[in-house]
Amino acid sequence: MAFMLAASRISELLAPFLAGAETPQELVPQLQTYLDLLLRWNARVNLTAVRDPEQIVTRHFGESLFAGRVLRESGALTSTDPVPTLADIGSGPGFPGIPIKLLAPHVDVTLIESNHKKTAFLREVVRLLNLTGIGVLSARAETLARQFGVVTLRAVEKYDTALPVAADLVQAGGTLCLLIGGSQRPESKLANQDWKGKNRHSIPLSNERVVFIAQKSVEINLSVE
Repeated sequence: MAFMLAASRISELLAPFLAGAETPQELVPQLQTYLDLLLRWNARVNLTAVRDPEQIVTRHFGESLFAGRVLRESGALTSTDPVPTLADIGSGPGFPGIPIKLLAPHVDVTLIESNHKKTAFLREVVRLLNLTGIGVLSARAETLARQFGVVTLRAVEKYDTALPVAADLVQAGGTLCLLIGGSQRPESKLANQDWKGKNRHSIPLSNERVVFIAQKSVEINLSVE
């Protein structure tokens, strides 16, 4: 376990992102296992350009958990359906989808990733952590026929193209969650009356990164352009 980061250190690094939020007891041990696997795979498969374990904890785990906290506090992770659903588009090595699943185990999560090496890694994480209520789709998001209660999007190529795809996958009354730079303005793309409650939440330890959430109206008139 050459790459193992102490659980106490992971907890310390994540404290600003969780800010006292209620967390499952097994969260940190699960993240510890996840981190170890990510570093081992990253040595031979390019999953993330961030190599330092502590930076992975803050920049990837912390940011993802902060998004999960924002979604939970907004009520987006509760649902009138039996199980709330979340789709993570361009999940890569699992951010923010897997940390959100670990923070809110009751949510049914779908990780959407078209890169086969990355989907192999995602399936190994799901297997190793013995997660249920989570699936990995080796597909492009625009090919999907279903919609979800929450759709997340983070650090994808061709953001301007991906945003309307993500917006279309949000069901009526659902929430779009974007992890973006502060200079990016999705509000202009979500300007029609189908979207409300647009809010930006500054990510801790970051001068530029934000979590942006918007709720799709129950009555839908137009798709995002």
